[in-house]
Amino acid sequence: MNLKITPKTVQSMTVKKIRDAILTGHFKPGQRLTEAALCQIMNVSRTSVRESLRRLEGERLIVIVPNKGPSVAEISWPEAEEIYQVRSLLEAEAAALFAQRATPVEIKKMKAALDGYAKAMKNFDTIGRLNTTSIYYDVLQKGCGNMVIGETLEGLMARINLLRSRSMSRPGRSQRSLAEMRDILHAIAAHDATEARRATKRHIDAAAAAAKEAFNLAAQKANTPNSAADKAQKQTAKPNANGRAPRVKRRK
Repeated sequence: MNLKITPKTVQSMTVKKIRDAILTGHFKPGQRLTEAALCQIMNVSRTSVRESLRRLEGERLIVIVPNKGPSVAEISWPEAEEIYQVRSLLEAEAAALFAQRATPVEIKKMKAALDGYAKAMKNFDTIGRLNTTSIYYDVLQKGCGNMVIGETLEGLMARINLLRSRSMSRPGRSQRSLAEMRDILHAIAAHDATEARRATKRHIDAAAAAAKEAFNLAAQKANTPNSAADKAQKQTAKPNANGRAPRVKRRK
């Protein structure tokens, strides 16, 4: 009889809430996170917030700078590209290894994860999509028989999920991602290691392309001047019928 009690602690829930807020874009890259504000918003102690931020710093989602405090980490495209390159190498190999040893129970778990993903996609549930994708890959990585691959990818998991949320933001990407993961699972269920490797690589290459589009779009928005302010500035500079610049009315 197992009498052990394992309730979710306040700290673990605090970590999850802050992580989810980052992954969904509620907290933006580069945004400062003050402990006092988080305590008030989340109704938890400063100790819980501080320890949670340190844990997320270990996941590379938070940057804590002396005398400035914590802020949401920013991932550049060159760094993201390197992460996708590592994923392509390791996950493709893991899929090939897993295809040779996958059990019916493991295949069933992966199928259930994809069913959950489809449901989350239908409900526009970003966190649900990320969680079910993580379950899908967790079964694959733990079942591949290579602990080093699993440990390496585990260290990248938080940033991988952050990039997933960006790639999934592109129109139609979630649907294509689901189809690609089903192709991987089909190859694994057929115990076809060669096709499992190829399907995984195709999936990650497509995800990288979608993420790059998201990065480029974000850069374009950042470099685009405020249209309303720009229009007002042009209107102010436009001469009137007398050849003079119009006067700007000031509010009293």
